[in-house]
Amino acid sequence: MTDQPEHHRHPIGDSLGQEADALINPDLPVEVPQAEQMSLIRRLRQPKTILSFAVPLVIIVVAIFFNKDKLAEVPRDVSQANLWLILLGFAVYYLGFPLRGHRWTVLLRGAGYRISTKDGTEILFLSWLVNCVVPAKLGDVYRAYLLKLNSSVSLTKTLGTVFIERILDLFAIATLGLAAGYIHFRDGLPRDVQIIFAFGVALVVLLALALIGMRNFGRRLVEALPLPHQAEELYYRFEEGVFQSVGLRGLPWLGVLTVLIWLTEGLRLYFVIQAFGFQNLHLGLSGTMFVALCGSLLTAVPLTPGGLGFVEAGGIGLLTTVFGMPTPQAAAIILVDRAISVFSIVVLGSIAYVISSKPRGSGIKVEEITRRPDSTG
Repeated sequence: MTDQPEHHRHPIGDSLGQEADALINPDLPVEVPQAEQMSLIRRLRQPKTILSFAVPLVIIVVAIFFNKDKLAEVPRDVSQANLWLILLGFAVYYLGFPLRGHRWTVLLRGAGYRISTKDGTEILFLSWLVNCVVPAKLGDVYRAYLLKLNSSVSLTKTLGTVFIERILDLFAIATLGLAAGYIHFRDGLPRDVQIIFAFGVALVVLLALALIGMRNFGRRLVEALPLPHQAEELYYRFEEGVFQSVGLRGLPWLGVLTVLIWLTEGLRLYFVIQAFGFQNLHLGLSGTMFVALCGSLLTAVPLTPGGLGFVEAGGIGLLTTVFGMPTPQAAAIILVDRAISVFSIVVLGSIAYVISSKPRGSGIKVEEITRRPDSTG
């Protein structure tokens, strides 16, 4: 364990440093930081975490105060919503977690590690809790760290699988969002939707160029920079996790899983909207998918936990400006939808964090497998 003072330690940084040392000296054991170093309570006490919650909450409270007359109907609308349809939206949404867990295990298998879908789903769900309470998408790093804490996998290669998973998600959000928007607005695209479409097309192009650049020039760039040898080795492992986890043979199944995952996101909002039964709202499934995917894209903004403030403002703005919905009804829908997608994860994820053995590093079964030469495509 490092001799640094406690306030300078960081579990991810320590583990990466230990892995780098192990690359220089293969006989040197990689020490996994103790469980208390990854305590969520300690992270929640940090000023930047408190600030990331406080600022958007203050903005939301101020917005509610100045629009209290308009929003007076929201509690009544929520109380009159069909509870069974809301629960159906909740159930469909949570079906997405085993799908996400299985997809991650498929990516890990491509990178050379076989773990059970149960373990993968449990670790992934805990990482979503972190993303909902801590800014900067640290839950994605925490997921890789939890697997490292419970096994002897390469942390940097595991981070590569999480990275490519996020790339798959962004591709799916952009392409499915474009398709849903095109179907719903086939008679004519409103100006606001045209801007969203342009952003979606630009995102897909940039992601594709980034992957092509990383694949063809990443190693050359790293080797050209004045970096220590261990830093180069860490990048090589990360790149292996990115590209080895997705082979041509496995890509169709990963695509199917990704589409199913994002359908659960859209169906969650669809059932929430149906629960209210507003007569003046006719989104249909395509319009609902468009709104849900736009909201999911806003969660990628890493400034606040779970996109707090950004997603609410974006969702209400989209429903009111593009679909002509009254502000109180839009606010009621987004409030219930976010209660399912964020608040329920905070509650259930906290319970899972307390009872799960994964944050304490109890260990899981991970089988290292040898990739076939032709599996990369």
